[in-house]
Amino acid sequence: MQAATTKKDIRSLTLEELTNALALLGEKPFRAKQIYEWLWKKSALTIDEMSNLSVELRQKLKDAYSINHVVVDEKQISKDGTIKNSLRLFDGNMVEGVLIPTETRMTACVSSQVGCSLTCKFCATGKLDRKRNLHADEIYDEVVILKNQAEQYYQKPLTNIVFMGMGEPLLNYKNVLQAIDKITGSHGLHMASDRITVSTAGIAKMIKQLGDDQVKFNLALSLHAANDEKRNRIMPINESNNLPVLGEALAYYYAKTKSMVTFEYIVFKDLNDTLTDAEELYQFSRYVPSKVNLIEYNSIDGGEFQNTSGNKLHRFKAYLEEKGLTATIRRSRGKDIDAACGQLANKKHKDAIMN
Repeated sequence: MQAATTKKDIRSLTLEELTNALALLGEKPFRAKQIYEWLWKKSALTIDEMSNLSVELRQKLKDAYSINHVVVDEKQISKDGTIKNSLRLFDGNMVEGVLIPTETRMTACVSSQVGCSLTCKFCATGKLDRKRNLHADEIYDEVVILKNQAEQYYQKPLTNIVFMGMGEPLLNYKNVLQAIDKITGSHGLHMASDRITVSTAGIAKMIKQLGDDQVKFNLALSLHAANDEKRNRIMPINESNNLPVLGEALAYYYAKTKSMVTFEYIVFKDLNDTLTDAEELYQFSRYVPSKVNLIEYNSIDGGEFQNTSGNKLHRFKAYLEEKGLTATIRRSRGKDIDAACGQLANKKHKDAIMN
């Protein structure tokens, strides 16, 4: 476990702030660019790794700054190859990050908050208290850890990033966007923006802000019911961000970005799995050019919901397709280690393969 430090984290500095700090040490501006490259392109975990800096300068930096990097506390490997990581932050808090390998993709599922404040009834994370937001550098670290695992275990590069782990990304707006800047920027990991998806439970004000900021990444809405009464029951956030309000926010977002929206829809038995529900989903989808991911429900401890039958799921999908809406059934991965959608809750699994 890392010891907490009172030193300022050097990664919290902008390039301009770093340049000014080095000027006070009598160093030239190009040194700041070198350090910035070590931090964000090369993902340095210690100041001592910065080999093109003098020993004297490295010591000055160590005296003044720390790098509070994230560490893997525990790693579990599913039968299907999914890797779930319990990640320890510098202050001892824990989050989870998951690498999801398929034949065509290597996807990093990252967390944005320690816990969550939204209390969605079907989600294990929603049963945890929200302790704090992740900093931009901590989100960046999650991506680097999962990127390295993709290369180490599968000899493949990371292809996609989804903000579908613990927490509500749009309630940590500034840090999420700063992290994505470091992940996609030429000064950082230089990954493609269109390979990143930010998933929200539906914060209308912040969806509009994404439009105003004309973001280049993809937006997904965790919908799960296109009926206010049903959605209120399973997602309390809907009481303050109801479907008409969300639909208007999504239309605003699309007008600003011209980016298609993905609706995520867990199909629950006897709750939202009828053709009437499918029609409601289709009608809501008309707010904005969109597609639908139909998701298997993954049970959680004490959960009150069940997955719908295969027949109903396929009939639901066929109905949407008949209406001209693209619908994909997303099969869950990592169930045996509680790494699937909705299962992240910092719970250790005794049967996991430990590496």
